[in-house]
Amino acid sequence: MRLHPSLSDEALYGGFDLTATLATGRVTRRTGLLARAGPLLLTMAERCPVSLAARLCLHLDATPRVLIALDEGTEDESLPVNLMERLAFFVDLTDVPMGAAAGERIVVPHAFRVGATPAQTAQITSVAMACGIDSARATLFALRAARAHAVLMGRDTVSDDDLSIACSMTLSHRATQIPESSPTEDKLPPAPDQQQGEAEAETEDSADDIPQDMMLDAIRALIPDDLLARLAAQKARAGRGDGTGAARQGNRRGRPLPSRPGRLQDGGRIDVVATLRAAAPWQTIRRQESGRAGLHIRSSDIHIKRYAEQADRLLIFAVDASGSSALARLAEAKGAVEMLLVQAYVRRDHVALIAFRGTGAEVLLPPTRSLVQTKRRLAALPGGGGTPLAAGLDAALTLGIQAARRGMTPTICILTDGRANIDRKGCADRLQAATDGQTAARQIRAANLDAIVIDTGNRPSDALRQLAQTLAAPYLAMPRADATRLSTAVSAAVAN
Repeated sequence: MRLHPSLSDEALYGGFDLTATLATGRVTRRTGLLARAGPLLLTMAERCPVSLAARLCLHLDATPRVLIALDEGTEDESLPVNLMERLAFFVDLTDVPMGAAAGERIVVPHAFRVGATPAQTAQITSVAMACGIDSARATLFALRAARAHAVLMGRDTVSDDDLSIACSMTLSHRATQIPESSPTEDKLPPAPDQQQGEAEAETEDSADDIPQDMMLDAIRALIPDDLLARLAAQKARAGRGDGTGAARQGNRRGRPLPSRPGRLQDGGRIDVVATLRAAAPWQTIRRQESGRAGLHIRSSDIHIKRYAEQADRLLIFAVDASGSSALARLAEAKGAVEMLLVQAYVRRDHVALIAFRGTGAEVLLPPTRSLVQTKRRLAALPGGGGTPLAAGLDAALTLGIQAARRGMTPTICILTDGRANIDRKGCADRLQAATDGQTAARQIRAANLDAIVIDTGNRPSDALRQLAQTLAAPYLAMPRADATRLSTAVSAAVAN
């Protein structure tokens, strides 16, 4: 059964068959996708919302069945963690052609009739602990895979090879640390009267001792080299979000959400089908009460449509283009903007560029996602003159407010060395320029716009620290920042 991330509860669990209910006058239900037999195939799993993942988790816990999740996401998108934990195997098809991905279906009957000794179960648990895996589902998956592999090989008991292959298939992609050696357990010396009995027990169980180093070596060989980097990226996504625009709920457009009972007010849109479903079971009673035929709809039956809309993110770069070092700063900003634009094709980001110098600010690049247009506009950037910081902040505020009105989520990235010397009137007054900069910063904060302050001076500036505090924004001191460091810092700060 093929599933889609935008499936509704009615499609999953079933609901009223509206046509049959209205025709017969009796409640008639139809079967949902989860009630049908067969494996489940979740396409575009990286876009699976948390609500759908929770419903699938409950279904998998209650009904044992196969779920295949096709994750086609980038480093900024991934399958929800709770659903990923319930999937036993991980297959990387990056370098596999689509025609070669199809395999032969193998049916393994009576896999759970194959026995596994307590020593083998303990070995699997020890290997999971050595790999930093704290999920009990992982050990259960490894044990079931070992039994199934034993049946597939025609064995009645689980062997060392079965355990090694099963642990490699189920534990290697879950590892949070690289196992260094076989874990050992400290044991107290046995009492004298127990030595003989334990010696006999060890002799009897010697055949069940499994070389744990062999399983650890097999898992260690399959653990990717960039394990720590992947774990850091996963924690960043889980703790700070994926850096995309804000998710909003409305009643006009976006991904459909389940409708809810409500009233037709504030531009709400009625869900005709859901309203008829709510009214259908009561038609017989209402006809008898009113004494007239026809369809009876009451205010309690009204359902209102809902949508989840993902706003586009806009990065507004306000770059200080004054002084002798302006060309270097603008060159780094140009490289960072181009690097972020490459990522924008995946994350649907927009980028804008404002340069402030002399006595004012100029919008060099309106909000765009076009890489060709960006390179064309950034080919020749002006530089030199004074530092009108307040003018740059005012221009960024205006552009941010306009973008917010169009439904975007703007973030202002300010690149300057903090040496403001031109006030809002265009006069050379260092003290008034600093005051005007603080005033513009308070206006940006009052407009609820996110901001980032990047200090490009040779030394950290206290004035820019105060500006960042006024903006309630992160402060990044990055002297001699190159395009790669700048792009990485901006992406990490905006994802917060």
